[in-house]
Amino acid sequence: MVKVNRRTNYRARLGMLKSKLPRLVVRKTNSMIIGQIVEYEKSGDKTLSAVYSKELRAYGWNFGLKNSPAAYLAGFLLGKKSSAKEAILDKGSSTLKKDSFIYYFMKGASDAGIDVHTKEFDITEDRLFGKHIMEYASKGTTGNQFSSVGKAINNMKDEFDTVLKKLNEYGK
Repeated sequence: MVKVNRRTNYRARLGMLKSKLPRLVVRKTNSMIIGQIVEYEKSGDKTLSAVYSKELRAYGWNFGLKNSPAAYLAGFLLGKKSSAKEAILDKGSSTLKKDSFIYYFMKGASDAGIDVHTKEFDITEDRLFGKHIMEYASKGTTGNQFSSVGKAINNMKDEFDTVLKKLNEYGK
């Protein structure tokens, strides 16, 4: 087993702090995605707003909480909850690669009104609406993995649009 160094990169952190912008912190756990807007203070970092992808259940999201569509919706919800107008990405020790959940989270936050200061990122619409998940589920080789959602998996885009509409009304 390879041991991964998960220590703070203080050079990168200092660069973020020098920008004097709040940080958009995005992390994935075993069961969900967590996003926060964090501001530096001498006494310690202060969380201005936070979202857990499990909160999407209250808006009707019945699918996974760690996939690309859930990441976008969670980012969108954070953007609606937060009063921050801009932030800089704090990806921690995560590696940004093609179709990373972090990109979808940033896109959601950006679409909700937070100007995320980072390099260009590219997302695919098919992944955003869960087409890759629907294709995987339709192969039938997954056993009981999708048993809780059953045939509803074929309407993931419709549910995505419904949840996004509800999130768009947040705070109104």
